[in-house]
Amino acid sequence: MSVASIDVPRWDGPLPSRDEVAKMIDHSLLRPELTPTEVEDGLATALEYRTASVCVRPADVPVAAAALRGSQVAVGTVVGFPHGGSTTAAKVFETTEAISLGAEEIDMVINIGRLRGGDIAFVQDEIAAVVRAAEGRPVKVIFENAYLTDHEKTSGYKAAEAAGAAFVKTGTGFAPSGATAADIALMRRTVSSHVQVKAAGGVRTLDALLELRRLGATRFGATATAAILDDLQGRHEGNAAVVDTAGSAGAGY
Repeated sequence: MSVASIDVPRWDGPLPSRDEVAKMIDHSLLRPELTPTEVEDGLATALEYRTASVCVRPADVPVAAAALRGSQVAVGTVVGFPHGGSTTAAKVFETTEAISLGAEEIDMVINIGRLRGGDIAFVQDEIAAVVRAAEGRPVKVIFENAYLTDHEKTSGYKAAEAAGAAFVKTGTGFAPSGATAADIALMRRTVSSHVQVKAAGGVRTLDALLELRRLGATRFGATATAAILDDLQGRHEGNAAVVDTAGSAGAGY
């Protein structure tokens, strides 16, 4: 599934540096059909652009850890992805195994049905179990906002903060819709400044990234990393960059 790209006007404010924006991006390599060669190419992109991290499938963590060793690009992976319906014990095991293989950041999917059913205690306890298993590494909690009411969202965000999460995150990129301006604003005003906000799903242009940054997002899951950063570089140089997000490996996240 490919969620629609966020449609915003062209950014007319001050432009951050390319390095500053790169350090807001988790380069995403999560599409199920990615081949080993495509994963290696994606890791090379993350190294070239010096992104904050790559977010890879669990089976790709050893390859990513080897490729990125000695760099400033962190290795991230997913837990309970993409549906969130695994048991808590399975999510804890996934976290522990991923860390043993070299993962430095964990993006976990909540049990969406339990949150929709009002079982906030279960959701908070499960997040806390993954946070404990991560042993101080950042845990980004994925809410799949497309399926939630605003009340469910805010209840979940507060539970994530209480459980010790480092980030609240909009979604997996595989739901019917992705990040929205309204959700980013809601997330930012719900959690304290100790918790960061990650936008994922449809962030394929520089303008979308900068608008969501204005609203409070500090990290972005993206496959269009090269296009976004090349566009930024072009604007700094006074050129109109050619932006092609359709061909990015795994486009849709």
